[in-house]
Amino acid sequence: MEGLYGSEWPTEEKVKRGEMVAPEARYIFVRETGNASVDEISPKAEEELNCTRWMGDGDPVVGFVQYRFIVEEEILVAYVYELQLEHHVQEKGLEKF
Repeated sequence: MEGLYGSEWPTEEKVKRGEMVAPEARYIFVRETGNASVDEISPKAEEELNCTRWMGDGDPVVGFVQYRFIVEEEILVAYVYELQLEHHVQEKGLEKF
């Protein structure tokens, strides 16, 4: 990210790190998996797979979204603070919802 911020990166890095660990920060992580269809996985196997992923094992993380819910003028608003994808998974539709 230093390339994006140039000489201001040392200051911006501190801000980014603070945003990342703020209690209101929420994350969605994207993992790269094999080609197995969800329909082909038994409920028990899927549960075990999800448990393994939460423990940090398994398929590599290829992207994440950092977001927050904030109340502004009595309206709940969702803000996306960061969206990062590994180069090899970009332009595959993951950024769409």
